[in-house]
Amino acid sequence: MSTHTDAATVPAQRPGSDAPRKPTREQRFADGGGILNVFSHGFLALWALMIIVPLIWIVLGSFKTNAQIGGSAWSWPSHWHFDAFSRAWTKGIGGFFANTVIVLAGSLTLTMLLGAMAAYVLARYEFRGNRIIYYFFVAGAMFPVYLALVPLFFMVKNLGEITPLLGLNSYLGLILVYTAYSLPFTVFFLYAFFRSLPTAVHEAAMIDGCSHTRAFFQVMVPMAKSGLISVFIFNVLGQWNQYLLPVTLMQQQSGTDPDRSMLAQGLMNLAVQSGYASDFPGLFAGMTIAMLPVLVVYLSFQKQVQAGLTSATLK
Repeated sequence: MSTHTDAATVPAQRPGSDAPRKPTREQRFADGGGILNVFSHGFLALWALMIIVPLIWIVLGSFKTNAQIGGSAWSWPSHWHFDAFSRAWTKGIGGFFANTVIVLAGSLTLTMLLGAMAAYVLARYEFRGNRIIYYFFVAGAMFPVYLALVPLFFMVKNLGEITPLLGLNSYLGLILVYTAYSLPFTVFFLYAFFRSLPTAVHEAAMIDGCSHTRAFFQVMVPMAKSGLISVFIFNVLGQWNQYLLPVTLMQQQSGTDPDRSMLAQGLMNLAVQSGYASDFPGLFAGMTIAMLPVLVVYLSFQKQVQAGLTSATLK
């Protein structure tokens, strides 16, 4: 006679019994997630090292001399002097920094204003052609920048023949180009955010006699604050580090034309023009100056960015 007992004939566990319970499916999944967490945390740690180590290397290199950098790139600076920062600033970084701030002040203002208004209208109002316009913005976000550099160059050049304010090597021309290339992503991001906001608040404002413009600026924009800050940070990062568009459009047209190079473009010009007499500490100092504003902006709004991304995902 077999002593094997079929699992199906085992009686169910009674309440209060000390016999171990069979783990549920959710419990087994939670227990198995420990291995996944180890790999995910390890990947994040590796990714953080890949980003932090080069940044620290650049900052430390700005306090060294050419001999120290050539002798041992990973050695600690023997003296902490700020001479490299002053040399980098006087060699043109100060002018490039000012040019970049001027362009970003105009382009970010237009991008956030026009992008938020377009996303709000597309998300909250139904009209003929709504989806077509939205898909045009989505298609623009998928279009690579380098594919349009040649026609864009001739377009801006032709505009410069009509008015120099919109031509090559002009602030306003680059501001409009930055705005055009940043609008698709801005509209795509804010469309989902405005669409997830509660409709009852907007309807109550309209019943109280609020105009569409006032409802947008005084009701909907404050509710979408976290999403606006998130997309603002992304636009700051993208436009501050832009290189291809300034190289194509910000070119001196004559000897008397002022040098209006952007920061990334100016750093590359300094590295190329110095030739064999490279001032590596000055170049590293210029790169440090270029990184500091972006780090300050991100660290200042880090919580708002995380809140905006999390709320957009949950909604």
